[in-house]
Amino acid sequence: METQTLALARAGDGAAFGELVEPYRRELQLHCYRILGSLQDAQDVLQETLLAAWRGLEGFQERASVRAWLYRIATNRCLNALRDRGRRPAVRQPMAEPPEPTRRAEPIWLQPYPDALLSDLPTTAPGPDARYETTETVGLAFVAALQHLPPRQRVVLVLRDVLGFTRTEAAAMLGTSEAAVKAGLQRARATLEANRPTRPAAPRSARELAVVGRFAGALENGDIDALVSLLTDDAWLTMPPEPYEYQGPAAIAGFLRFRASLLGGRLRLVPTWANGQPAFGCYLPEEDYGLLVLAVEGSLVSAMTWFGDRSLFQHFGLPVVYSPP
Repeated sequence: METQTLALARAGDGAAFGELVEPYRRELQLHCYRILGSLQDAQDVLQETLLAAWRGLEGFQERASVRAWLYRIATNRCLNALRDRGRRPAVRQPMAEPPEPTRRAEPIWLQPYPDALLSDLPTTAPGPDARYETTETVGLAFVAALQHLPPRQRVVLVLRDVLGFTRTEAAAMLGTSEAAVKAGLQRARATLEANRPTRPAAPRSARELAVVGRFAGALENGDIDALVSLLTDDAWLTMPPEPYEYQGPAAIAGFLRFRASLLGGRLRLVPTWANGQPAFGCYLPEEDYGLLVLAVEGSLVSAMTWFGDRSLFQHFGLPVVYSPP
């Protein structure tokens, strides 16, 4: 069936081309997101990939599957995008100097990924060389850790350890040698293992939902003491691409009190899900304010990741202005 569809697409049948690539659209977008760390960039690169595939269909020689061919195009488009957008994201100057952070991190491009785009992914299992479970590789901590790798190492690790392509397949996709793939993968694994991201709790478990509910109530009530009582001792608060990172209840409480003094009102929350993790659209009176993603370990919150990019709301189906239920 795919051979017949391919022949029709090569003859200029747009509907046949759509039928050929549609089964891979969602997984290709997720692939681009892992590499780029940005939902919006992933959507743009996916469109570039499909356009390049349409234009280059005549040159597809069927030495690999259509899926592998599309991944080759998408991967190289991602590498081009990483080169084009520069080394560092723009970081806004804060309105007031925040408390001294636990550490100042290298700014990274990072956006959350709506769970709605994860719900109907194809059931194609990763190849035999995959080292990570799918639930781990969509987690925000894992995607953030990838962004600290050099682009080529990042790509090699995703192709080999996330998707399970063989060394030969990865080398063909990147137009390089198997030895280069092996060396890049070894360096990427060593870096990732040294900064091993925390695995989020099983999504939507009763225990997770209970702690998330208590956390949301404390945040809406402005009860910082109650909120930090729900944090693990080594919890992190991060705000990519801003470099300020706070670890531990005391440091996080200090930042939250600082922020509360600037807000001029209590936040109101609308629940959603991002990267397989609980999240909230956060609102001040008359305006959206930001999106907060949580990681949960057992009965406590282990990470808070704050995104101030208000353009994200549309991707999560969140309202622009808060309306009380």
